[in-house]
Amino acid sequence: MRDAVVILGVFVADTTYRADRAPVMGETILGNSFALGPGGKGSNQAVAAARAGAKTHFVSKLGQDAFADMAMAIWKDAGVVPEVSQHADSYTGAAYIFVEEATGNNAIIVCPGVARTISAMDVEAHAELIGGAAVFMTQLEQPMDAAMRGLELARAGGAATILNPAPAAELPDEMLALCDYITPNETEAEGLTGVPVKTVADAEPAAKALLSRGVGAAIITLGENGVWFDDGTVAEHVPAMYAGPVVETTGAGDAFNGGFAAAIARGMAPLDAVRFGNATAAISVTRPGTAPSMPLRSEVETLMAKD
Repeated sequence: MRDAVVILGVFVADTTYRADRAPVMGETILGNSFALGPGGKGSNQAVAAARAGAKTHFVSKLGQDAFADMAMAIWKDAGVVPEVSQHADSYTGAAYIFVEEATGNNAIIVCPGVARTISAMDVEAHAELIGGAAVFMTQLEQPMDAAMRGLELARAGGAATILNPAPAAELPDEMLALCDYITPNETEAEGLTGVPVKTVADAEPAAKALLSRGVGAAIITLGENGVWFDDGTVAEHVPAMYAGPVVETTGAGDAFNGGFAAAIARGMAPLDAVRFGNATAAISVTRPGTAPSMPLRSEVETLMAKD
């Protein structure tokens, strides 16, 4: 039975600095707090999917250092099965995250470390796992050719494919055509389509543009405005859910993607899976951090029952 979620991506240690504002170049300011914790889009999504109830495997590379130990610990806690190699000649990735205290908004610099060397050949080593999954998901923090090969293997094996096109990048139509679902935010959608996405109404033509390039369904995440879904048959705005005051938005996109992937793997209809992803994200933003903010399936289902 196909029930696994396989995610290709990057783990990085998040170094999070909270301050009233960002410094300008050449300026030093005092921050309000600092935290060190597990992050990286792929790893965060794997933690979210596992906590949301999916049997989850994560394909990546790590160094042999304290940050790698952190990765293994968070995956063990969440129930993620690591499909990783470790390398003493490089380092585990790290990220600088600035969080604006008043709003929870963030700015991020990612250094993937040894995960920057993930190759198509590395992905080939997991061909059977990827092709046999219910869902395969990847992003763009590891090299593009590795992501492309993962999508090809998943499509060939019959797994549903999800591409979270982050960080923003130009993508060939051949890659988009391999995506059953693509999940850009407003900025990434504009980068892929040339259509500015500032409002819910703007998301509609952007989604149509993505469909015209071959994706199966466009799912544009709009932050507090929810999600725009379009699969060529159904086009619908799915409002965001409220789970409490916003503490930090850093992990919201990864929470949505992990929750959505877990729901698709369980056989949920795509729109219902989007709602599950929305609820996952809604809970995550009420907590600090990225991977540590990901909710359990029971918490998500409780919120959905109230909505």
